[in-house]
Amino acid sequence: MKVFVIAGEASGDALGAALMAGLRDLTEVEFVGVGGPLMEDESLSSLFPMEELSVMGIVEILPKYFHLKRRIRETAEAALACDPDVIISIDSPDFCLRVAKIVKAERDIRTVHYVAPSVWAWRPKRAEKMAKVIDHVLALLPFEPPYMEAAGMACDFVGHPVVSQKQADAVEIAAFRDRHGLGDAEVLLVLPGSRGGEVARLGPIFGETVRNVLQARPDLRVVLPTTASRAAQVRELVADWPGRPVVVAPGEATFKAEKAAAFGVAQVALAASGTVSLELAAAGTPMVIAYDVNWITREIIRRMLRIDTLTLVNLVSDTRAVPEFNGERCRADLIAQGVLEVLDAPDAQEEAMRLTMERLGRGGEAPGLRAARAVLARLP
Repeated sequence: MKVFVIAGEASGDALGAALMAGLRDLTEVEFVGVGGPLMEDESLSSLFPMEELSVMGIVEILPKYFHLKRRIRETAEAALACDPDVIISIDSPDFCLRVAKIVKAERDIRTVHYVAPSVWAWRPKRAEKMAKVIDHVLALLPFEPPYMEAAGMACDFVGHPVVSQKQADAVEIAAFRDRHGLGDAEVLLVLPGSRGGEVARLGPIFGETVRNVLQARPDLRVVLPTTASRAAQVRELVADWPGRPVVVAPGEATFKAEKAAAFGVAQVALAASGTVSLELAAAGTPMVIAYDVNWITREIIRRMLRIDTLTLVNLVSDTRAVPEFNGERCRADLIAQGVLEVLDAPDAQEEAMRLTMERLGRGGEAPGLRAARAVLARLP
């Protein structure tokens, strides 16, 4: 079996790697396509660096438009030359669906898209457009299949891979404290995003938030897990932050364990909106979410939104337990107050986090394997 896979950012890389491992457990398979380091560990030789596709926001994409357009054509041509049994695109719909459109215009190769578009949040007609080039959708959230099926695509809820991620135990957390000289201090985990634009935009706001929080909690320590591609940027960002920041980045075999311990050690996290809220919920780490984009993008999205929260924990648990500060409210003074309130009431999010993990499939078969079974079950 030959599979062409496409992922465009860190979260997609993790999804792709788990799916690839699941397919390999179930059948003989060869992979071709675009992915990151985790997918490369599963035998993929990426056609070009995945980071080239990690762009978010309408205005932010404009300077890279022609380069991305060329990569879309190159990827589609590679998929056609590969002549796979199935093309599996993972998230990054602005890129992946354009590739699928070119491929479908040339040949009827089966297409699967992993991660349903958030039509329940904004731009509901995306599902109808997607159905013209996608045959089958793998959904991460339990309420998504009806939206996809109504648009004419097959759809399976396969669970979210976050539920099977290994969490740090008490011994590993204690060792992390010792390694980084944290002592018994309270720890604030800071996660300003995995894209360069996010870090540049949110980093100064998060830094000012840290300064405000430490005025009230001067003994607090700060820990920042990041990606290999963002490590230098994050280290430069935090050079003048208080709280003696500890940057945890790839570069050694123990990174996964280090990141898990960083999540486990924290009393509260300040994070950019996205999948990371589910990782925090899996670790049982209370959180505050904050996000903003270019003001033009913000105004466009504001007019399209159909929901009152962007935080996945809030959506999946059907609560509003996690405080968030988005758009105009993404201000250091407001965010700092939210962080301090979570520190004062650390158990307030516990039930929402537990319910989220239950609904995403914790305790069941690994989502990557479930996704692989779903792909194989619907092949012609």
